Amino acid sequence: MHHSLAVIHRNAQIGKDVTIGPFVVIEDDVVIEDGTWIGAHAVIMSGSRIGKNCKIFPGAVIGAVPQDLKFNGECTLLEIGDNTTIREYCTLNRGTDALGRTSIGNNCLLMAYVHVAHDCTVGNHCILANNATLAGHVEVEDNAILGGMTAVHQFTRIGAHCMLGGGSLVNKDVPPFVRAARYPVSYIGINTVGLRRRGFSDAKIRHVRNIYHTLFVQHQNRTQALKAIETEIEDSKERQMICDFVKQSRNGVIKGPKTISRK
Repeated sequence: MHHSLAVIHRNAQIGKDVTIGPFVVIEDDVVIEDGTWIGAHAVIMSGSRIGKNCKIFPGAVIGAVPQDLKFNGECTLLEIGDNTTIREYCTLNRGTDALGRTSIGNNCLLMAYVHVAHDCTVGNHCILANNATLAGHVEVEDNAILGGMTAVHQFTRIGAHCMLGGGSLVNKDVPPFVRAARYPVSYIGINTVGLRRRGFSDAKIRHVRNIYHTLFVQHQNRTQALKAIETEIEDSKERQMICDFVKQSRNGVIKGPKTISRK
């Protein structure tokens, strides 16, 4: 159903069973797939690609041009996967020619007032709570959860299955499977609850915890810690994910808890 008070460009591609509320504006060069619902006063701007069965709540602005002074009007995209919910007044900007797109995966929940800047990549099954803000070029991997009012610095990476406490200010990479909080943001443990909900066994969680004990508690030197992990801890997919993440970090990873003595 398309409300009579919606403004829809004739070239927009609208799928089957799409509901468009009153005062919605949909510009040229927009694709919206089947079953998506768009609430009143949402604005879907050129370059937006929205998947199936999404929900976009009133006041959201999807696909606005980047807030980047280097942007020169190039044709870029904002991509949203299937079954993703965008709550009230979210602002999601499309990419620049650096990456060409901003992308948000499948089955995500972006709560009210979330901002995702240009060239960000958000994986599948991610939750960004109210007022979470991603600067440009941030990468958020699958199953990550960002607490309310979390602010993430540009070019930062958030690893898979992470849980960031509300109000965190993140300027270092956060490796997979951890809980992080405080200022400056630091490691405070494993995301045990989240991992159990996703089917990780107790043995696998202990394995991940042992890796991070070696990385953050036993060694100050990151190179020595990685060497110890690779020689002393049994190989696994999780070990490989963690080691690769740390080795590939361009910003450096968060630090361990200051309250724990390192020996």
